[in-house]
Amino acid sequence: MGDWLHMLVAKYNYWIYITLMMIGLYAMIAKNNLIKKIVGMNIFQTAIILFYVSIGVKKGGTLPIIEHGHGGHSHVIHAADYLNPLPHVLMLTAIVVSVATLGVALALAIRIYNRYNSLEEDEILTQVREK
Repeated sequence: MGDWLHMLVAKYNYWIYITLMMIGLYAMIAKNNLIKKIVGMNIFQTAIILFYVSIGVKKGGTLPIIEHGHGGHSHVIHAADYLNPLPHVLMLTAIVVSVATLGVALALAIRIYNRYNSLEEDEILTQVREK
């Protein structure tokens, strides 16, 4: 029992990721309000970003800056000793895309509200079918 609890506490960031992902997925699938769906999508995107940042961390790793790499020193470089910056850089791009997606989705929600006077999916579909 102690090992199970230790594993649960040691990997708390993955449990947060799973919880956030399920909250976002539930909001996107189960809610009828478009704003709630958009917020659920944003929570889901945040969970994915958290996951990628979490897997990019390495305990005991150092920055991928090689000192004295081009001089006359000939020492062996071990790639396992360095952090991989690629997941973090990609997640910076994902954050920008997430903010842009949120902005476009909210702008579309405003347009839908102006046209149908509602943000409830069922009411909008009913009005679309009547036309």
